[in-house]
Amino acid sequence: MGVLYLVALVIALTGMVMLDRRFRLFFWRSARRAAVVLVVGVLFFLAWDLSGIGLGIFFRGETTFMTGLVIAPELPIEELFFLTLLCYLTMNLFGFVSARVSGSSSSRPHR
Repeated sequence: MGVLYLVALVIALTGMVMLDRRFRLFFWRSARRAAVVLVVGVLFFLAWDLSGIGLGIFFRGETTFMTGLVIAPELPIEELFFLTLLCYLTMNLFGFVSARVSGSSSSRPHR
């Protein structure tokens, strides 16, 4: 049970990758730019989390669904996967909306 949350995050990330690939929303539109945006986004939110932890605002929740592995005090490994999912979801959503607004055919599935 201790890895259930991490497994759920990995499954959700896999779904984001599959949607991205099928509709060319983010990485399949411009891989280099997408990688930079994703890394910058994750680093921003990690800095946000670490600041909150340092100020005593954020704490690691105790649950049997998490691995118990931490990458820093009060920062579980699952948080890194969650932040990656959050950023990837946002960029896929942005890619979808911008393609719909501009009428681009690049968001249509390729056959």
